[in-house]
Amino acid sequence: MGMIGGGPGAFIGAVHRTAAAMDGLIELVCGSFSSDPGKSKQMGEQLALPSERVYGNYEEMIRKESEMPENERMDFVSIVTPNHVHFGPAKMAMEAGFDVVMDKPMTFDLAEAKQLKEIVERTGRLLCLTHTYSGYPMIKEAKQQVKSGSIGKVRKIFVTYPQGWLHSFLEGSDQKQASWRTDPSRSGIAGAMGDIGTHAFNLAEYITGLKVTALCAQINIVVEGRKLDDDGAVFLQFDNGATGLLVASQVLTGEENNLTIKVYGEKGGLEWTHADANSLLLKWPDAPMQTLRAGTGYLSDAAKHNTRTPSGHPEGFLEAFANHYRNFVLCVIAREKGEQAKEEWLDFPTVDDGVRGMAFIENVIASGRSEQKWTRFEV
Repeated sequence: MGMIGGGPGAFIGAVHRTAAAMDGLIELVCGSFSSDPGKSKQMGEQLALPSERVYGNYEEMIRKESEMPENERMDFVSIVTPNHVHFGPAKMAMEAGFDVVMDKPMTFDLAEAKQLKEIVERTGRLLCLTHTYSGYPMIKEAKQQVKSGSIGKVRKIFVTYPQGWLHSFLEGSDQKQASWRTDPSRSGIAGAMGDIGTHAFNLAEYITGLKVTALCAQINIVVEGRKLDDDGAVFLQFDNGATGLLVASQVLTGEENNLTIKVYGEKGGLEWTHADANSLLLKWPDAPMQTLRAGTGYLSDAAKHNTRTPSGHPEGFLEAFANHYRNFVLCVIAREKGEQAKEEWLDFPTVDDGVRGMAFIENVIASGRSEQKWTRFEV
C-alpha cells in the first residue's frame, strides 16, 4: 500500500494505517504524506520507510511507483486527504493501473464523483470507500436480518448522528480538523451533512437495501461566523414506500459520536447504536426484545466473517475500518489469481456508494435552500 495524506497531526491517517496492518495482508511501502515535502519526509522517517519511497507530492509518487517493477511497486493507494484532494490522486492512480482506497465523502462535488465512476468502469480498477460504520459486524447482521425478511417489509427508518465537538467556533483556533472541515474551499458545499450526514445516509441504504427517492431538508448554521452547516434534519422517502428521518448535528454540546439507527418493518424492528456496537436489538410485537451479540455462533456468515474476537471482547472503530481494507484486498488478490471473490469479500462500499453520497449532499443542501417541501432525489 502507498498512502497520500496522513502526515503529522492527521488523525485519520493513523487510523487507516492501523486498520490496514491489522490482518497482516497489507504493508505500507511508500507515501506522499503531506503537501509540504518536509512534513512528508518527517512522516516517512517516523514510519521507518526508505527515503527513496517517500515523495514530495502525489504526482511524483504515482509516476515513480508505476515505473518500478511490478513485484516491487505499490499495489494500491490509500487516499486520506481533505475532500478537495480526493479526485485528482484517485484519477491519476487508477489510470496508472493502481486500485484505490479512499476516505469519504468520495469527492468535492457530484460532478467529480460521476467522472470517477466512469474512470473506475474504464480502467477496471477496484475502489473502496471507507464508510466505517458499514464495517461493524452487527451492522452486517442487521443487513442480513432485513434481507432475510425477519422484520418484514421495511416501513420506517430513523437514523441520528449526534456530535458536539463543533459547539463553539473551533475553527477560529489552530484546530486542524475544524479548520478544513468547516472550510467550503476544502470541504465542499456541506459541513455536518457532508462529514457525518453521509455516514447516516449510507447506513440507512446499506442496512435496508432501499434507495432514497425524495427528501425534505432543514439545514442550519448554529454557531455564529461558521461558513457551512453544523446541524440539520432530513425527511426521507424510499423506493418501497417507506419513510424516514435523518438527523445530523455537530453542535449538540456534550455528545460524542453516538450514531444510532432504528428500522421498523411489518413484523418487527431492529436497533443499533455506536455506544454499544457489539449489540443488535430485535423488537417483536408478541415476544420479548432480543439482544444479538457479536462473536456468537448464531449470527449470519456475513457477521462472523467480519468479527475477529470471541464474544465479550469488544471490537470497534479500528476493526470496522480494517474489515473494509481486508475485504477490498481479498478481492484484489482474488482478481490477481484469476479467482472468483467470495460474496462476503465483495461487501465493502464502492464508487456507487460514493456517487450516492455526493448526490445526498447536493440534494440535501438544495432542499435546505428551497421553499419547496419535497424534492426528488437526483443522481
